[in-house]
Amino acid sequence: MTKILYGKPVAEAVKEGLKSRIADLNDKGLQPGLAVLLVGEDPASCVYVRNKSRACEELGIFSETIRLPRDTEQSRLNAKIDELNADPRFHGILVQMPLPKGLSEREVVRRILPEKDVDGFHPFNVGSMVQGIPTFLPCTPAGIMKMMEYYDIRPAGKHVVIVGRSNIVGKPMANLLCQKSPRANATVTLCHTATENLQAHTLQADILIAAAGMPGMIREEMVREGVIVIDVGVNRIPDPTAKNGTRLCGDVDFDRVSCKAAAITPVPGGVGLMTIAMLMQNTVEAAENCLK
Repeated sequence: MTKILYGKPVAEAVKEGLKSRIADLNDKGLQPGLAVLLVGEDPASCVYVRNKSRACEELGIFSETIRLPRDTEQSRLNAKIDELNADPRFHGILVQMPLPKGLSEREVVRRILPEKDVDGFHPFNVGSMVQGIPTFLPCTPAGIMKMMEYYDIRPAGKHVVIVGRSNIVGKPMANLLCQKSPRANATVTLCHTATENLQAHTLQADILIAAAGMPGMIREEMVREGVIVIDVGVNRIPDPTAKNGTRLCGDVDFDRVSCKAAAITPVPGGVGLMTIAMLMQNTVEAAENCLK
């Protein structure tokens, strides 16, 4: 019988563990703070930002969302980041992606101080991750690692196939899983949308991580019996039976692939919940670092 790997119990365990750490910080006169910059009114981004704010409120993390209009120029955005870098109330800064056309995500990532980069995207933090030096890890890959630990999925010696090469998920995920550590030590194949004969690679996977942002691209015939599937995709597709005419789905054809998989994450209700939980963890760690 296929095991469904729900994100909620894992995320709740992470947040429960943060409560005592936040209480310790409060006892020392420090409240963790997170600033979220939202440029424009992208519907999906607004939902993500709202969920992050709720998580902060639940845990007692000070949070403020700074909203800028869609036509904001790069210089104004840079100036706002500089202002937040200098503000001691905020230990973490997150700029919600994607940015409107004309704004440079690369420039924004580099502008945030590494010690406030709770997304784990700054080149300094990425370099530390690659070298195995403790640092802020990108939230989604860190959340996947935490899920595998919670469900006692051991990648050591296994063949992990990752579909997707983004700087947010695919590349850091591959790096974390191939490192020489107790919860990694996997053999990793990194595929993407330009990989020829993708099915030949996915059929070799003991653990398959789908993160290409293409709804239903991983089909039943692309996986072997007993595979463990981690679906990172969050795609909104038309659905005339749904109240608002759309529904969320992952990169995996869940109904058919789950018949062959030993374990699989659902969408929604899987990895997405972990991303926010790990953001909270990074924010608390950033506050703790101020006392070192």
